Amino acid sequence: MEAVLYICHGSRLKKAQEEAAAFVHRCMLENPVPIQEYGFLELATPTIEQGFRKCIEKGATKILTVPVLLLTAGHAKLDIPLEMERLMVQFPGVEVVLGNPIGVHPDISQLLVERISETNELISDDTMVLLVGRGSSDPEVKRDLMRIAKALQQESGIKNVESSFLVAATPSFEESLQNAVNSSYQKIVVIPYILFTGLLMSKLAKTIQSYNEKTNKQIILGNYLGYHPILSKILLERVKEAQLKGSKQIIS
Repeated sequence: MEAVLYICHGSRLKKAQEEAAAFVHRCMLENPVPIQEYGFLELATPTIEQGFRKCIEKGATKILTVPVLLLTAGHAKLDIPLEMERLMVQFPGVEVVLGNPIGVHPDISQLLVERISETNELISDDTMVLLVGRGSSDPEVKRDLMRIAKALQQESGIKNVESSFLVAATPSFEESLQNAVNSSYQKIVVIPYILFTGLLMSKLAKTIQSYNEKTNKQIILGNYLGYHPILSKILLERVKEAQLKGSKQIIS
């Protein structure tokens, strides 16, 4: 019997854990696979192993893993495959297929346009949008967020959309924000390319508050992505991709 194991990042914050669990449970409603569980990579429970074992307890003989991650970096490329290899040794009779994260998808820009619209700000030629990702030392993450920013610019018609990162990649958010403040743009709309709340969102809010206190320009913080039917649809696509692959494969 087939199962889907959704793998979330994890956070120390209880609210972030609750948001991730609620997100996954809503996605499960759209998925006809009979057995569906989830686990966290770190900092929270259930762990990946606990979710994996639950799938087996419910009768799973084939488990499709779907990373609930926005971009493809070290967790998807290394950490999840290593954990699955370890579990496959413990459960040699269970087939495992490693699926892709959300990644770059043509519908993402539509979701980002909605997040911009939710700020209720007039977007004119003197407005720029700053898309802020978590960041990673993996160059693919930087390249992908730049692609998403370009797609957003084309979808929205906004004159200037730039990308930046909170950790481990350049340009940093603070560097990009300072450059934006020094530019001719009068309004800066910051859109967090982050799935759930957490410490990074708190850091973003504090930084923006600090800048707003010392500049006469408007800096507006939009909502993080959170649950959206578009993301649920993309994850269902990732499940279907995994179903088309054989066992013990990494989808690329």
